[in-house]
Amino acid sequence: MNIDKTNNIGALVAEDYRTAQVFKKHGIDFCCQGNRTIQEACEANQIDVGQVVADLNKLGQTKSESAMDFQAWPVDLMADYIEKKHHRYVEEKTQEIKPFLEKICRVHGEKHPELFEINQLFLESAGELAAHMKKEELILFPFVRNMIKVKKENSPFVTPHFGTVENPIQMMMHEHSNEGERFRKIEHLSNQYTPPADACNTYRVTFAMLQEFEADLHLHIHLENNILFPKAIALEKSNKVLANKS
Repeated sequence: MNIDKTNNIGALVAEDYRTAQVFKKHGIDFCCQGNRTIQEACEANQIDVGQVVADLNKLGQTKSESAMDFQAWPVDLMADYIEKKHHRYVEEKTQEIKPFLEKICRVHGEKHPELFEINQLFLESAGELAAHMKKEELILFPFVRNMIKVKKENSPFVTPHFGTVENPIQMMMHEHSNEGERFRKIEHLSNQYTPPADACNTYRVTFAMLQEFEADLHLHIHLENNILFPKAIALEKSNKVLANKS
């Protein structure tokens, strides 16, 4: 893979997820704002585009054996994977992190008032993500699975009540952007999840959990924005073409 500054960020990460670590290192959003070229992202953030391209090309041509080729997955399998892995992760981890944040706010909030804002932002995120995932599980993902069934069985394509799959996808992507911005604020307030010198073990564990949560959310959003959603749009268009021919 010969990468230059004109490459699309989301497409690169979709092809090789190792590139996400390079973008993360340079402070480039590869999930919510992945639909940009490397040059556009670097110019917007005053980052040395040459260094980013060099770091990406250092990854080499061979992917690690553990790297999953998500691009090759059928769209219904991808929906199942996201729901079972990432949705469950969010559900479980939000319940774990909430009491930790409450505790460090109570114990350390006087000296570190930024903790109260971090806590508020996380609570907002937990509520918004819960509603967001339900919309995917009850509306978008079932429609995606049904489109696969229609294609396999060559059955009639029925236009959904929301008109086209692009409508809920646009809503999901907007909500993804909101969560990306919320976690950028948390990352900034926490000094990139760096506990202060007087932090107790609970404080350190909480910041580590928040950092892990953000990393999982980035992958979660990337899989949807850059792989699942484009495939779903393409599948719908294909089904409509077949329906018009029959």
